[in-house]
Amino acid sequence: MSKLKQQLYILCGDYIKVREAEIKKILEEAREAANNETKSSAGDKYETGRETMQQEIDLNITRLNELSKLKQSLERIIPDQTGTTVVPGSVVRTSNGHYYISIGAGKLKIDDITYYAISVESPIGEKLAGQKTGHAFDFNGKKVMIESVA
Repeated sequence: MSKLKQQLYILCGDYIKVREAEIKKILEEAREAANNETKSSAGDKYETGRETMQQEIDLNITRLNELSKLKQSLERIIPDQTGTTVVPGSVVRTSNGHYYISIGAGKLKIDDITYYAISVESPIGEKLAGQKTGHAFDFNGKKVMIESVA
């Protein structure tokens, strides 16, 4: 199981790296656009364009900060830890799907099985956290059973 956990951990790290590269590219483009706006415009149009670019820059700086928090959350996970209680780093099989309790990285596919990388703060993560095999709970009007925790 630790090989699976290691693979999921790496995929989550890759998710962060890809998102970081995308955001940095958008940020660079927004900064270039703001600089070009400075050179080519005057008056109210200049101020409006510059403000729009600054909002874009601020938004992406916020996204980078949030991504940094995700990275810190991922770094706190010990990929090869084992246990019977759902904690960050657990792989949980339920009647509703397979989950990797880590960061909100979405669908991850390994050996034709889809795992959902979720945080303990997500709605389903909150239901799973601290639970053990055999625990059942209602989620979105459906009964969900924890089939295994690794």
